[in-house]
Amino acid sequence: MPSPRVLITCADQYMGPAIHAKFTALGYEVIASTAVLSDEAAVQRLVDDTLAGGAIDVIIANLAEPPALSPVQDIANADWQRLFAVMVDPLMYLVRAVTPSLLELKSGKIIAVTSAAPLRGIPNGSAYCAARGAQNAFIKAVGMELARSNIQVNAIGQNYINNNTYFPDDILANPKFIDHIKRNVPTGQIGAAEETAELAAYLASENCKHMVGQVLPLAGGWVT
Repeated sequence: MPSPRVLITCADQYMGPAIHAKFTALGYEVIASTAVLSDEAAVQRLVDDTLAGGAIDVIIANLAEPPALSPVQDIANADWQRLFAVMVDPLMYLVRAVTPSLLELKSGKIIAVTSAAPLRGIPNGSAYCAARGAQNAFIKAVGMELARSNIQVNAIGQNYINNNTYFPDDILANPKFIDHIKRNVPTGQIGAAEETAELAAYLASENCKHMVGQVLPLAGGWVT
């Protein structure tokens, strides 16, 4: 029996490396794409090329873009549009492109690695929260829509997880940041990237059948 195939987008960024390592260890056939998903055509090429090698059983929509923090009255149009162009539009293009093949199989998993930011809100981060909130809302609706076709769609809404996209080593070693973590995150620490990978692996497993349309906070209690 062939190994299940998983497509990970932007696999060299955000949670891509940890998820790649986890799924490889579990015996999946991993398609770790580093393609820049700059437009609809780029996403469609990625999906078409991947499907040419066989069915995609699991899709990990790993999309991230550091926010340009600013007061709401100073949000630049370019910053707003960039966040949606990098995180929201590719998610829709990707899900739209893979859904016909999943419907044909009557099975599949779509897991978006998003953010807990819109679940609580970040002052001066309203543009980022809006983009991540759009991702989360999209996943919730698609999860409900595809559930009857035995396709489970969920998101990992994380924050304060170790990754080089948002928390490079120089930030993690900064005493002000360490103090911020101790004051704002109930666990008092940054989470391990492997924990996100473990959660993704569960959501992708055959044991996960009854969870759909959920945005699961993984943020050390920051959202609570």
